[in-house]
Amino acid sequence: MQSDSSSSVKRSASEGPSSATPVPIMTDPISSIDSAREHEIEIDAYMAEQGEDIPTQPVSLTIEQKVARINYLRDKPMVAGDTWYIISRQWFRPWEIACGILSDKSLESLQEKDMGPPDNSPLFDSQGNLTSNLVEHIDVEFLPEEAWSELVAWYGQPINPLPRSVIAKAFLQTALELRPPRLKVLVLKDLGPDADIAGPPHSYATVSIKDPMKNLFKALVCAVTARSNVPYRIWKIEPGEFLGSYFPVSKLASWGAELVSEGTDKTVEDSMIEPEDPFVVEFQENGAWIVDASQVVRAPPPSAVHVPPPLFSNDNDFFSRLSNQRTSAFQNTQPFRTPSPSRRGSSSKAKESSVAPFKSFAFSKGSSKIIQEPGTLGLGNMGNTCFMNSALQCLAHTKELTDYFLSGVYQEELNPDNPLGMHGAIAEAFGLLLHRIWARDSTSASYSPREFKSQLQRFAPQFSGYQQHDSQELVAFLLDGLHEDLNRVLKKPYVEKPDWQGGGDLELAKLAQTSWDGYMKRNDSVIVDLFQGQYQSTLVCPECEKVSITFDPFMYLTLPLPVNKKWWHVVHYVPWDLSLPHRRVPVEIGRDSSFKDLKNLLGRWMGVRPKKLLTLEVFNHRFYKNLDDSILCGDMADNDQIFCFELPCNSRQSRSYKQKDTDPFILPVILTDVVPPRPAYSNYSRGTNNFGYPFIVVVNRDQARSVEGMYDAVIERLHRWTVHWKDLYTWQTDPSSSDTVTIPISTVSPIDSVAEIKENGDVSEVDGMVVEGDIADQRIFGEDDSGMEPDAYIVGTKQGVFNLRLYTGYKDYTAGGYGSSNGRSEQWETRIEDIESGGPLLKEGDAFLCEFDENMKAYYFGASQLENSRWDDWVLFVHVEYLEAKELAAAQKSKGITLDDCLAEFTKEEQLGEDDLWYCPRCKKHQQATKKFDLWKVPDILAVHLKRFSNSRALRDKIDTFVDFPIENLDLTALVGERRVGTRLAQSGADISELGIRDIEEPLIYDLYAVDEHLGGLGGGHYRAYALNHVTEQWYHFDDSYVTRSDASHAVNSNAYLLFYKRRSNAPLGGKTNEKIEEAGRKAAAEVEEENAAEPEVQLPTPPSESGATPFPFPSTQQPSNVGYLTPRSNTRSTPTSSPPPLDDGDPTTLEAQSDDLIAEDGLTLCPLELASQQFDFPDPSARASPTSSVEVEPDYDDDPLHSSLFHAHENIDSWVGSSQNGLPSPAVSDPDMNPFSDMNSQRQSADDSMDV
Repeated sequence: MQSDSSSSVKRSASEGPSSATPVPIMTDPISSIDSAREHEIEIDAYMAEQGEDIPTQPVSLTIEQKVARINYLRDKPMVAGDTWYIISRQWFRPWEIACGILSDKSLESLQEKDMGPPDNSPLFDSQGNLTSNLVEHIDVEFLPEEAWSELVAWYGQPINPLPRSVIAKAFLQTALELRPPRLKVLVLKDLGPDADIAGPPHSYATVSIKDPMKNLFKALVCAVTARSNVPYRIWKIEPGEFLGSYFPVSKLASWGAELVSEGTDKTVEDSMIEPEDPFVVEFQENGAWIVDASQVVRAPPPSAVHVPPPLFSNDNDFFSRLSNQRTSAFQNTQPFRTPSPSRRGSSSKAKESSVAPFKSFAFSKGSSKIIQEPGTLGLGNMGNTCFMNSALQCLAHTKELTDYFLSGVYQEELNPDNPLGMHGAIAEAFGLLLHRIWARDSTSASYSPREFKSQLQRFAPQFSGYQQHDSQELVAFLLDGLHEDLNRVLKKPYVEKPDWQGGGDLELAKLAQTSWDGYMKRNDSVIVDLFQGQYQSTLVCPECEKVSITFDPFMYLTLPLPVNKKWWHVVHYVPWDLSLPHRRVPVEIGRDSSFKDLKNLLGRWMGVRPKKLLTLEVFNHRFYKNLDDSILCGDMADNDQIFCFELPCNSRQSRSYKQKDTDPFILPVILTDVVPPRPAYSNYSRGTNNFGYPFIVVVNRDQARSVEGMYDAVIERLHRWTVHWKDLYTWQTDPSSSDTVTIPISTVSPIDSVAEIKENGDVSEVDGMVVEGDIADQRIFGEDDSGMEPDAYIVGTKQGVFNLRLYTGYKDYTAGGYGSSNGRSEQWETRIEDIESGGPLLKEGDAFLCEFDENMKAYYFGASQLENSRWDDWVLFVHVEYLEAKELAAAQKSKGITLDDCLAEFTKEEQLGEDDLWYCPRCKKHQQATKKFDLWKVPDILAVHLKRFSNSRALRDKIDTFVDFPIENLDLTALVGERRVGTRLAQSGADISELGIRDIEEPLIYDLYAVDEHLGGLGGGHYRAYALNHVTEQWYHFDDSYVTRSDASHAVNSNAYLLFYKRRSNAPLGGKTNEKIEEAGRKAAAEVEEENAAEPEVQLPTPPSESGATPFPFPSTQQPSNVGYLTPRSNTRSTPTSSPPPLDDGDPTTLEAQSDDLIAEDGLTLCPLELASQQFDFPDPSARASPTSSVEVEPDYDDDPLHSSLFHAHENIDSWVGSSQNGLPSPAVSDPDMNPFSDMNSQRQSADDSMDV
């Protein structure tokens, strides 16, 4: 599931035709070629005038010019209306590798000339559908039309081209519409009264969401015919599956057909047209329409349709059974029994409750329909909207929030003038959706929240389109949007944030309260009352120990998962000291750790300063990648060879290092066979045959002034890698020593003495002369070749062991350039001429290649088996910390992870990174301070976000580890600072009430009531929800439109992503919000009493068929008391261990309850659900089940509006919202601009930014 539209950060500032950001002037790299051909063009023009044929020769570009051309075109900003192309990374990445932009060990031999035509085949599945993942720089790249045309011209006709339109988003923003809506197109035919849909498979039409309706009409007609002169009109029908393309006239009414008007300035998005929506094209026949539009009366859709199976199911679950019975859930009128969960940790077996749905008599035609339980309405998937549906179900089952909206209090608190809000539109849309979900007499099994989505994407363009998003991001946006739309503070004052001046508990509590009071001066809403708590953040300077404490509000708690995401590898460690062996060091470190962290670990183990360690990746006998301090360990593959070289100087791998003029040169050294001479006619660098491991040499400024000095430095480092290291030097011993050893080396001048090395490693000096000869044939050692005299010492290096070649283009120790594996060679004579006399001969980016002839290579390293080398002589080094880490990881794996572990990880002290420094006001500089988060104040409703998704690396990741979290009795008392400090202050005699600290004796215990879960990986997957219905005390599972009864224990699984907890309390939750809800209930009850006193009571008879039916119980308003906890079905209180009370036999029937206006038992208040049901009824979308796939749009069938009191006499949602006859609380303002749906079909600013499946 991936993005429906996408935009790049680098384009965001300058995109759009009206951008205020100046666009830098770019120079086309091909312009030089064009100007160079101007003279040729003039000649061609003259030849054309003379009637001569002009030879056409395509301009041949080098690889560098092609790369520059594509990069230049890609840097152009996206402009609305332009066409860009999608190109698969599986084609584009090899092209970058072939051109030398990227390097890849597996594709190193690929050449640019071998590239085939642009190919998008990997983006399609076997059925020809576009795959789910379309993430820029990961799955695809975006190219402007000009760049795409260049690739086609260079490499051939493309396979599966994907042109896409650039659409306007929010202010000065554009995006590429990755997944434009694909619509089903059928043709209207008069096939007879009982005919079915027939003909060949239907066609599809693809349009942009920003296309006007007239473009939609053209696309629909073009999809079914090439004729353009035949009059036509378009019918829109209900979504469904169609086996043919001919739609019979007789089925128009049953499929809810409506004529679509072409003469409108609305766009496809404004008209709320979703992917896979079906349209029927009617062409005139003999100058007349096939059907009389006035005779097409919309009727309820057929009750049985083909429904794909749900995305995730088991063999014995509801979804599997659904394939055998094409009926909606809860259709059986027989009572069924389910265990009622114990909300308060009861030790006794929970009682069973019997709930029987009952029939409604609110509809005519003699057909009875099943009344759905309030809160069990499924939400249809409109195309990757499962992320929204699951989040909405969790919030809709937050009782206190639902009460606030159902009671109509939100209408009184709308703040349409808040510049930070959305003019009340989000609150209005959310409120109307809650009324649907909790309707008492609804027969709808599911409903597609199109109106809510329309308002959501209007103010949050990132959620526009039909793509998958993060459910947590939606929850965060929605809670923040509701807060600002319902903010009771109409004019926000300026509030200065207080600073910590030091002190004890009293000063800390005063600072916290001052911070909270300052926040409340600007923010006061139902969201603050229910969802917002307070953090305590503590920073400590490591130098001066300055302590900074701040308090900040939070709306949800994001907890890291302390999973054992470790990176295990074996590092090849090469000490600088030649007497120490090179080692294989197994390490284990966090996957998100950088190589700076790895060097700190190795430095501690080896007793070396980390800044003197150089980490590099080796591949194919050369350095492949510079693993500097910013590289993450988790980016490395398991089989990558990582070398760590100890240096005598700073390795300069930190970005903060500032180079000095006295710094030595750090150069890579590559061993290679002798390179044959380059032909005079060749313009390319000579290929080399590398062998062995590369290594690092450090050349000081004095050594760099001569080739001989650099040669000696390389010989010294080569010492480590050959068993014949002694033969790299000339030796000298005491003249009195006997058994001299001469080492004949060809081309070496005579010397006065030689050296002898004894078996024990002692070196002695002897007089003598080096004899000219071939080292492979003449080794004049004594009887023991393995040693020399104890007093021998080195007097110089052997000359001519190899040819020292200079190569350039080695940025970061790796070869650059296009197609060259070892950079470009440069003659020493040329370099000496270019350098001032006496200066160093080396430059940054230089490298040494040591060329060995066949004999020298065989002697020092061996022949085919390299038996004389020491490249395999690694000593295993296992540190005790590594062993302890392995034991700890094994113990943690067996223990598992709990929510308490996540909370402990959240409150753990950590040190800031180098890129996140804190400015210390005392030291007057930025410091790597230690930082610690603590919970100071917790809200009544605690939303917990388990941080499962990681975007810290190019390869994004999801943590699917199981986290065990409690269903009941989550005790946060010990973690909340306000309670700890308040208890100590109360014991000392302080008045804690002045500090806003109350009820310190009441434990902070939470119970779970909803879970938002995510199945699948980061680039795809599906969202579902579990929630507790506070009316029935029954858990339900919400899979888009599929709703089934469940159990709380099922919600505790490895897919859990968002957890919603409610605090236990002896008093109603919500504070000020609860007071307003109760006041609204009392006011409504008083109005009902007045109406009942003025009008005679009318008793409706109970239908005979319903005499044995058990009506569904609904709660009365819960009144606070001093003991026990609120129970959901009565006005009384129960103890924490009690089960919900059984249903009362004396409950009135539904019609009786409605006629009695649902007066509360005490006669004082009405509960919010009763207030809502007293006001209006909702229509009955068909019980037809719908697919649960995140990809596919689910059909949404509404009943005939004539039978719905909600839509009665209203043709659109605007008139309904503005009507005073529907009984819904009127909007706080009458200005159409404030109406959340007044411009639903004429949005001027919408946007598209996102992910899709």
